[in-house]
Formats: sequence, structure tokens, C-alpha cells
Amino acid sequence: MGKKTVGVKKRLSKFHKQNRRCPVWVTMKTNRKVYGSPKRRNWRSGNLKV
Repeated sequence: MGKKTVGVKKRLSKFHKQNRRCPVWVTMKTNRKVYGSPKRRNWRSGNLKV
């Protein structure tokens, strides 16, 4: 991470936070209609435009 600029690091941390599962309480409240997150991605199969 030493060569990356501050802006790139901030964007990477934002994408890292977005890449979480949907909270369990949301799944329970919506009766499993909302199950996954639309912004979920895999580190191997999806490239970021940082």
C-alpha cells in the first residue's frame, strides 16, 4: 500500500466497507425478500475502477 495515493486508499476502503453482506435484521424484517447486497463482489472476479 506504500505506493498508493491517499485518494486511492480512501476509495479502496469505501469499496471494502460496501462489500459486506446484508444485515440479518434486514433479511428478517423483509421476510427474506432482501437477501443479498447489490454491490457485493468477489475480489477475484470483479475489478474495481479505482
